[in-house]
Amino acid sequence: MSEKILVIYAHSQPHKSRVNRRLADVARLVPGVQVRDLYETYPDFHIDIAAEQALLAEADAIVFVHPIQWYGMPALLKEWTDTVLQPGWAYGSGGTALAGKRYWLVATAGSEQQAYTEEGAHGRPFDHYLPPFRQTAALCGMAWQTPLILFGAHKVDNATVDAHVDTFRRQLAAWAAPDLQPDLD
Repeated sequence: MSEKILVIYAHSQPHKSRVNRRLADVARLVPGVQVRDLYETYPDFHIDIAAEQALLAEADAIVFVHPIQWYGMPALLKEWTDTVLQPGWAYGSGGTALAGKRYWLVATAGSEQQAYTEEGAHGRPFDHYLPPFRQTAALCGMAWQTPLILFGAHKVDNATVDAHVDTFRRQLAAWAAPDLQPDLD
């Protein structure tokens, strides 16, 4: 069964983006996928909560595409999360609007994966920075999907970026039209 996929794209400087902009662009080419560019839609940070909730309600899978900034999400995505995922709608008593929907984090990190070790620059594994994302999914009753992270996004070669973008595209296509896709396992 095909799924409606909503990509929430948040990059404050897309003109400087080497990877995230390409992910958003390729997502727009996949039938059944809608891309919501938060910085383009809300440059003033005044979020239309009803419009965003309506888009989320229609989706079967919600994909968050953004760079990791200071171990978390970009500022506008944090504001979006704080205002759109309201109690009684997304979680809490009667808050079942997102229950059962896929939550997929697709992000880039500027540092190489080795920097996310006890001996590395960040002093801990990358997974230690994921609890806020995982807990948001859990609180909303969403199905956490294994994140797709590209480390060293500023430094990796073009072939690595191309492969990452293709992996992303193939997963979106598999969810959007599973009957038309070869087995990706």
